[in-house]
Amino acid sequence: MTDPTAIQIDFNPTVQRMKGVTVHGNAAFDVPLISEIAPNLWQGGCEDGLILPDFIKHLVSLYPWESYTVRHELDSALLVRMYDSADQTFEQIEQLARWVNLCRTTGPVLVHCQAGLNRSSLVAARALILEGMSADDAIMTVRTKRSPACLCNGAFEDYLRTSDCAQPTGSSVAERA
Repeated sequence: MTDPTAIQIDFNPTVQRMKGVTVHGNAAFDVPLISEIAPNLWQGGCEDGLILPDFIKHLVSLYPWESYTVRHELDSALLVRMYDSADQTFEQIEQLARWVNLCRTTGPVLVHCQAGLNRSSLVAARALILEGMSADDAIMTVRTKRSPACLCNGAFEDYLRTSDCAQPTGSSVAERA
């Protein structure tokens, strides 16, 4: 049954904000719920009950403890348990970043964790590296487009800067399209 007195309300997660202090480095942050990092690549945080914007076609959740309410059909959804800790392993990052880039060829992807600062930055930055960006430029991009607090988990930044990870591999999204 529909409420006949309901009014149309437009929620815009690119304007709504999250505020807090990071565990790593105690950096204050004030960010939109989601931010566009690159074409078809969105990064952000989550809170139970938030409505996923209908322009998002692919969802990669790195924070299964809270989830978006999805009111439209997604082309894909991937749920991965990842921790924002210095001892988080990185075996899955390469595959996740490749998946993100594959999905970006067909529509907007949202990679989210709790606040959209570390886990999602790790995957988004690696996706940018895979399409040809240097590690320095990928890290700078997520910090510029999302927040200077991104990748405040030093282990995540170090991983992106390692010689094996820092070198781009494979073709770019534009070359595959």
